[in-house]
Amino acid sequence: MSALPRRRARRVAGTVLAWCGAALYPGVLFLTVSPPRFPGEATVLLSAGLTALVMVLLRRRPLVAHGILLFAWIVALMQTRSGTIAGLEILLTDLAVGYIAAARERRISVPVAVVTCVLQVLSVLAWLSADAVLHVTVVLAMAVTWMTGNSIRVRRAHTEMLREQATAQAVVAERLRIARELHDMVAHSIGIIAIQAGVGGRVIGTQPVEARNALDAIEATSRDTLSGLRRMLTALRRDDPGAAPLGPAPGLADLDRLAAATMDAGVEVEVRRVGEPRPLPPDVDLSAYRIVQEAVTNVVRHAGTDRCRVTIDYRDEEVAVEIDDDGSGGVVGTGYGIVGMRERVVLLRGDFTAGPRPGGGFRVAAKLPLPAAVA
Repeated sequence: MSALPRRRARRVAGTVLAWCGAALYPGVLFLTVSPPRFPGEATVLLSAGLTALVMVLLRRRPLVAHGILLFAWIVALMQTRSGTIAGLEILLTDLAVGYIAAARERRISVPVAVVTCVLQVLSVLAWLSADAVLHVTVVLAMAVTWMTGNSIRVRRAHTEMLREQATAQAVVAERLRIARELHDMVAHSIGIIAIQAGVGGRVIGTQPVEARNALDAIEATSRDTLSGLRRMLTALRRDDPGAAPLGPAPGLADLDRLAAATMDAGVEVEVRRVGEPRPLPPDVDLSAYRIVQEAVTNVVRHAGTDRCRVTIDYRDEEVAVEIDDDGSGGVVGTGYGIVGMRERVVLLRGDFTAGPRPGGGFRVAAKLPLPAAVA
């Protein structure tokens, strides 16, 4: 039997044993509070262990575990008519209701709290005391417990909603940034086309070779630009209202300059190129550069190391980018750099992974497919 089925079998066996123990819990608790038939310490320890087991099972099946807990302690109170047992019943069942209120919606937690409170009051009234103050205390304790659990659930839901909104805003911001950079790329390409068209128009009658070269340059530039537009603009829904900076967009050819700038920040960047470097489509070139830039920035800010490695692998049908370090950035954080890098790769229909390395440190890896003409 392989390791995975073995682990699954052990997990199933452990779950079955846990629920068998929980099913026996009311009987064990009854023996614990009854006149001793077994050694007292053994039954008390067994009862305490099963109580902890039922409380743990609240995470998997909260309603069933709570029902077992409530039934067991009502029976125990009926047997002993003890104030201590009544206090333990109220404490444990209130804690269970608080957990249910924190983990489940109100339509579930409110009926559970009401039924539990009614059973608590009736059991205290039938087998302990008719004191009205005691009954009011039981009701107030249940109300406070439920409100505490419900406030935890509301706060957790609000935090999750804010996180989702922040992530969505980060994705939108990254798309707008990509749109701005694409604007730069298109503007740069159109400028080249305009210059070449002017040159060709002036020399077409006297220097046909130069005119042909100008037309070839216009064709190559326009094809690259149209390829980038076709694969990216359909994914961008909004325009950037801000002003775009002038100048050509950066690419993988600028990695040495990026490494020099990062060295000034105290981190040495080792750039390694595999395969034969060649011109890439502008959108792929720009996205690969931005992924490296963001990953290296994360190393400087969070990794706590003085070096990292950047590998650019030029393959037949894709370009693979990998940035890894040996620092202490062991988990994917809550920032939006990872979100932005992933969004860039998704827009280009590539693959993206980011996470801790098995031997320590952190790795960011992206595979950007190349169009058939370039491949």
